[in-house]
Amino acid sequence: MARRKDRDYFGLNRFWSIILAIIPITSWILGLITKAKKGLKGHPWQIVCFVLRIIFGFNIIWLLDLIWIICFGRIFPWL
Repeated sequence: MARRKDRDYFGLNRFWSIILAIIPITSWILGLITKAKKGLKGHPWQIVCFVLRIIFGFNIIWLLDLIWIICFGRIFPWL
């Protein structure tokens, strides 16, 4: 079975991605890894978003990621 890329955490199915997104520390770490894996190619906006995810990952972005995983099946795409 083919894995989906750029969705959920590492192509995991929706159930496991929601479980991982509910736990704040795993959501923060996996969100950082997923965003870094998509590529920080030196574009200033991507670097700024990555830094914002590091700083606000435990509160605001955690809630956004949780809502996006449940509703759309992927992490919050803009941060």
